[in-house]
Amino acid sequence: MAESKNIAGRKKIPKNRLNEWKWAYIMVAPTIIGIFILNIIPIIQTIYMSFFKSGAFGKKNVFIGLTNYKKMFMDVQIWYAVRNTLIYTCLMVPVTIAIALIIAVVLNKQIKGKGIYRTIYFIPMVAAPAAVTMVWRWLYNYNFGFINHFLAGLGLDKVKWTEDPKIALFSIIIIGIWSCIGYSMVILLAGLQEIPKDFYEASNIDGASSLYQFFHITLPLVSPTLFFVAVTSIITAMQVFDVIYMMVDVANPAYNNSVSLVYLFYNNSFKYSNKGYGSAIVVLLLAFILVITVFQMKAQKKWVNYM
Repeated sequence: MAESKNIAGRKKIPKNRLNEWKWAYIMVAPTIIGIFILNIIPIIQTIYMSFFKSGAFGKKNVFIGLTNYKKMFMDVQIWYAVRNTLIYTCLMVPVTIAIALIIAVVLNKQIKGKGIYRTIYFIPMVAAPAAVTMVWRWLYNYNFGFINHFLAGLGLDKVKWTEDPKIALFSIIIIGIWSCIGYSMVILLAGLQEIPKDFYEASNIDGASSLYQFFHITLPLVSPTLFFVAVTSIITAMQVFDVIYMMVDVANPAYNNSVSLVYLFYNNSFKYSNKGYGSAIVVLLLAFILVITVFQMKAQKKWVNYM
């Protein structure tokens, strides 16, 4: 009797509401399926593979438990890669976001040709990473590069931009900053355009300076966009590979000072045919990204201002 009362007491969901839910699930389904196939399943497979050692010709993998992880934590090159990856991220991301924010603020004003400037700044993001790296490789060339030619014209000594262990990583960071400014600038510009003009008009009436408006209106109101750009930029920077791969090879004297975790994964998985160890390196990278992202999600409560 109680069950029948509960069933009778339930409100019937309108057909139009059910139809909205159905179409909502249909529209979201491709993205969910894509994330599951392209992200979730590979993550599970990678974690599974990290407990195995690849057999001959990639067949008959042998279960070795935590051996890959023990080897990884004893591998000095892993810690070189961790250091290099963190240095690259900690330097590249803040500088990129700062420059992109300044450019976005300038381009958000009424200036002539701002559409052309937006296109120019975004071109490096559209260009293929291989093409970008080849251009910078020529610029950094010790004997024939434009940068060293310019320094020689000033009477300064040439610099081994990609071979000096003390400089190579910073040379790569410069390329990373140059390549990513356009992406961050476009996203931040979209965030700036969402800020109501009323705030600036009211502050102008009160006699607020442009600097005061930037720190007390622009920054707080664009902070959600800044948070998004910071999270995505850090995840991208932690996975740096193509620039380092094309600029620094294994025989380069600066290899240990510029190798990244993804570069080590590539070497171990494809050059040395040890996919199990390469998978363990990826799991370590995933753990770093997860910890940093969780920290960012917790810290956003203190500085992100949602209107």
